[in-house]
Amino acid sequence: MSRCGRSKPVDQTRSTVIPDRRRNRRVAFLSAAVVVVMTGLAFASVPVYRLFCQVTGYNGTTQRATHAPAETRPRTIPVRFDSNISSRLPWTFQPVQLEQTVKLGEQAMAYYRITNLSDRETTGTAVFNVSPADAGAYFNKIQCFCFTRQTLKPHQSAELPVVYFVDPAIADDPDAKTLTTVTLSYTFYPADEQGGKSVPLAQAN
Repeated sequence: MSRCGRSKPVDQTRSTVIPDRRRNRRVAFLSAAVVVVMTGLAFASVPVYRLFCQVTGYNGTTQRATHAPAETRPRTIPVRFDSNISSRLPWTFQPVQLEQTVKLGEQAMAYYRITNLSDRETTGTAVFNVSPADAGAYFNKIQCFCFTRQTLKPHQSAELPVVYFVDPAIADDPDAKTLTTVTLSYTFYPADEQGGKSVPLAQAN
């Protein structure tokens, strides 16, 4: 038989490696595209990202509520208050009280005090989180100063209230059985670094 009639052997290794390489490239490309899109949504659609965090308690984000539950539970939990401030904002910022012990479902109020140390009017905006992060899904704020531009005149001081409660449902969460303390933390930044609307502030006593 003539050699022309013989079929050429197929390189099985080459035929499988090339599709695998193409498949890996597609997977890597799609993964990178997902990361880019999600990052873009987080920065370009801040309200949507905030809503997602508030609904899920992601990253220690607290919940919003209009009122506390009608009933409380006997179990109590200490709530600690923490404050931080950007070095670019010439203010002092601290909680008036360091800790409160509240019943589950009980409405409580805490205060933070801010003071403008400069000789000019300045504006800041606060962001917040709750730790441990799992507690964010159960920490509900009724009134809060976060994401709102706070403007202080030279050397003016003001007290900012936070009205909150800890959802009684936390007692039914097996992952929260060992939870002994919740910490609410705020950080103030210059307003040009954050969004939000301005509100007038009354002079503190």
